[in-house]
Amino acid sequence: MSTRHFLTLLDMTPDELRSIIHRATELKAMRNRGEVYEPLKNQVMAMIFEKSSTRTRVSFEAGMAQFGGHAMFLSPRDTQLGRGEPISDSARVISSMVDVVMIRTFSHTLVEEFAANSSVPVINALTDVYHPCQLLADMQTFFEVRGDIAGKTVSWIGDGNNMCHSYINAARQFDFQLRIACPSGFDPANKLVTENQNRVTICDTPEEAVAGSHLVVTDVWASMGQEDEQEERMEQFDGFQVSPELMDLAAADALFMHCLPAHRGEEVSEDMLEDPRSVVFDEAENRLHAQKALLEFLLVKR
Repeated sequence: MSTRHFLTLLDMTPDELRSIIHRATELKAMRNRGEVYEPLKNQVMAMIFEKSSTRTRVSFEAGMAQFGGHAMFLSPRDTQLGRGEPISDSARVISSMVDVVMIRTFSHTLVEEFAANSSVPVINALTDVYHPCQLLADMQTFFEVRGDIAGKTVSWIGDGNNMCHSYINAARQFDFQLRIACPSGFDPANKLVTENQNRVTICDTPEEAVAGSHLVVTDVWASMGQEDEQEERMEQFDGFQVSPELMDLAAADALFMHCLPAHRGEEVSEDMLEDPRSVVFDEAENRLHAQKALLEFLLVKR
């Protein structure tokens, strides 16, 4: 059997994704009951970080520890990845010594090349193009609070970035409609939108996108590596803030999500994260449980 990787949501079938989501909720309940479950005892994960992180590192490292395994943190200072040694060589060497590799970096091509030369599963923990692990947590959260998302309407407000791209893939895999409102010039990849035009609608304003929606999602206006664009983006994204007033246009049972960290007063109003419709902190915790379910799926023989 060929090695399974998780570079985008499209690497799993819709049924596999749903099974991971449901398993994540089971694993969450097991942990809350204090049950010890260590299916990855003596297994090692290499965590390669070219982009810094809070939630990604804590969730993966804690998840491996709770599963009885070990997570090895590798920063750019610790490896030759992308600093002279070919990616293919690094992948062959690292994967020969560990059981799974998690990579958080800028280039999606780098992750694809690493996976193509790895003998163990590779997990995309964020690139500039996709962030599939966050979508597992987001979908788990919606399923837990509102049930299956199939047939619902989701609104993306803000930058057409890696999170937006992953929501487009999620619309396809989880069978929901996605409305996207971005400032001019910040739309998601046209090819991705075109390939999913039966599920994706580009809207002119946040108000149009949010009207009657069941889930509203946003992200920072300037992602990591775009800090020098912050002031310019503040002007260009004017009017794209998610606030309780904007949420009032959504369905009565609508939820709000943000992958965090949030810049209060920018993409979200100062009070949005504390709004009763906000599930951002449940969403953040579910990174742990969703990724544990993913690790189990990739590494434990069934």
